[in-house]
Amino acid sequence: MNRRHFTLGLLAAPLGAASADLVERIETTTLIRYADYGKGWFSPRACVIPGARPKLLMTMQQITGSDVFYHVHWLESEDGGRTWSKPQPMPGMGRRQMGDGLEEGYCDTVPEYHPRTGTVLAMAHNVYYKDNVLTMPWERRWPVYAVRTPQGEWLPPKKLEWDDPDATGMYSANCSQRVTLDDGTLIVPVTYGPLGRPDHSVTSLHCSFDGEHMKVLERGSELRLPVKRGLLEPSVTRRTKNRFWMTIRAEDNRGYFTTSKDGLHWDRIRPWTWQDGTPLDMSTTQQHWVLHSDALYLSYTRKAPGNERVVRWRTPLWMARVDEEKGALIRETERVVLPQRGDGGEKGYDAWLSGNFNTTMLNARESIITDAQTNPARGYTGEVLLARIHWKQPNRLAP
Repeated sequence: MNRRHFTLGLLAAPLGAASADLVERIETTTLIRYADYGKGWFSPRACVIPGARPKLLMTMQQITGSDVFYHVHWLESEDGGRTWSKPQPMPGMGRRQMGDGLEEGYCDTVPEYHPRTGTVLAMAHNVYYKDNVLTMPWERRWPVYAVRTPQGEWLPPKKLEWDDPDATGMYSANCSQRVTLDDGTLIVPVTYGPLGRPDHSVTSLHCSFDGEHMKVLERGSELRLPVKRGLLEPSVTRRTKNRFWMTIRAEDNRGYFTTSKDGLHWDRIRPWTWQDGTPLDMSTTQQHWVLHSDALYLSYTRKAPGNERVVRWRTPLWMARVDEEKGALIRETERVVLPQRGDGGEKGYDAWLSGNFNTTMLNARESIITDAQTNPARGYTGEVLLARIHWKQPNRLAP
């Protein structure tokens, strides 16, 4: 495969000690082009499998239209993400016929290594199609999970059961970063809602996992913003033992965050702003955490000069350090992770769009962000990209 590399330079402005940027540089590589397999890929998300020779395992799937996804695939790298194996289908993670032309499939898969059991836990959610068009987008949806054993075998996917009267319409952990606690249990953020209500709430679930089965132990407090579809696609990280952060997609031109001491009882949501209180303009697109032992970063998309015509301002992809005392982003640390290509054209879709991405701690000196930029105006052609973040000082949290 052909690969291109480019490096984003350091910020020129000096930074004070309180707001020091720990990013030395960002190097971006194109891993897969449309021509490599004759298809566009979406939602590439990776995790590290530790060992004498650590591996990266990544999941992704083909896309041909808006939310039109096919079989979930997996691939591996043994050299830190520089070269990859050929994508292979995950058993049981394709579409199945349900009668009357209705198909059920899976999407938004996020794999994470589970240290206590030595497995990879890949969480996704179900989705429905009729005549290859997304249907019933907010009804009868739930998380599914597939387990990869230490021997490399994928077990059949299972439904995460949650019998909650507030989640009769749907509940989903799609695209979400989650936290594995020291005892092997999980804090899993979810979007959920009852039948008939147009907006959705967000909470977190405390779940057990024994290497094969997940079980919901308890739910957290409800977070709600009744604007359009409400709150969506939350991601959680743990900054310190008693400090959890959640970032949330919303539909009022803002993104939101909240904090918790235990990962279940959450403070009120607050919009993302710069340190001076100026809010960021965000348009219903997910954000994710980039965690370093000495700092917390957020990666996101937002409105900026030059991308006003791009649908939902979904390019470029940015990252900035969080001022953890103020609960705000430090403007001087913001930098582009994946540069903008295209201005959207007349209808906003003629650009290479980011937004369904993932972040991974690779080692003490590097973290990576994986994304698949697609261009809807050009038949959803796309490229799988990897941005390698080089840190100025070691990340003590890395595997």
